Amino acid sequence: MVTEGQAQRPAGEKERKLWDIAAQIPDPEIPVISIADLGILRDAYFEADTAVITITPTYSGCPAMGHITNDIEMALMKAGYEDFRIDTVLNPAWTTDWITETGRENLRNYGIAPPQGKAERSSSPVLLTLGKRPRIVCPQCGSEDTKEITAFGSTACKALYSCNSCFEPFDYFKVH
Repeated sequence: MVTEGQAQRPAGEKERKLWDIAAQIPDPEIPVISIADLGILRDAYFEADTAVITITPTYSGCPAMGHITNDIEMALMKAGYEDFRIDTVLNPAWTTDWITETGRENLRNYGIAPPQGKAERSSSPVLLTLGKRPRIVCPQCGSEDTKEITAFGSTACKALYSCNSCFEPFDYFKVH
């Protein structure tokens, strides 16, 4: 069952084994973070004898989902699973709040500033503030003296920033 918040490793031994196989798959765009730590892996369970893995894309048009699905399929086959299914679920929508602390640290160590703040969820209209943005901490030197170069980074999930202290450019994983 897919729920809001960080997914939990299943309690049952058989389901944990299934989860652990899928949890080892790296994100193809950011290979230092697993799909579990990124929050894409949502559930692992069985329907009768069918192993089911549930994943949620970071956004509905994410081009990496086909690659991720294929990687999960290959890992399951390698582990001896013959009857399995990978379900892609869009509701609830993925949020950066689902990235684990380990995932955030891996992003930082890789040179990508992890999301800062919480995603806002509302069923009513949301007031957009286009004024002052929060200071993004440089993952290279830890300085808050950074500036946004462009809201469009190497992937749709990221913005490109530059540090005024160490002069290094870096990606920032946007909150959403």
